[in-house]
Amino acid sequence: MKILVVNGPNLNALGSREPALYGAQTLSQIETLLAEKACKLGVEVDFFQSNHEGAIIDYLQGADDASGVIINAGALTHYGLSLRDALVGMRLPIVEVHLSNIHARERFRRRSVIASIAVGQIAGLGWQGYQFALEFLSRHLDEEQQA
Repeated sequence: MKILVVNGPNLNALGSREPALYGAQTLSQIETLLAEKACKLGVEVDFFQSNHEGAIIDYLQGADDASGVIINAGALTHYGLSLRDALVGMRLPIVEVHLSNIHARERFRRRSVIASIAVGQIAGLGWQGYQFALEFLSRHLDEEQQA
């Protein structure tokens, strides 16, 4: 089972970009922790980050062997309709992750175009939200296979 971990605009700047809000861990450090967790869970993870919506869509559309998606779309969360359409087209379970609690921030950040197509959303738990998403999605996919 392969789970895609996709990060959108500005997440490549984690660790230096507003660490009080987004944490001190870099994206590379988060990916290392997730790869270790995936190994323990017996799942494969594939990481992708881009500051460009089209590049993310190209990546998703080329991922024919994926079983599920964990996505932190960054600002695309709020307006990335073509990204949403690409995710719908995958017909895979999706977990949306946000480092900060988007529901406690500015009004424009509270709207997610992805939430309605995701099996769940984790917001405000920092880097650990990715681990929770991986644990959940791994279990969810196991249950789907057994059904």
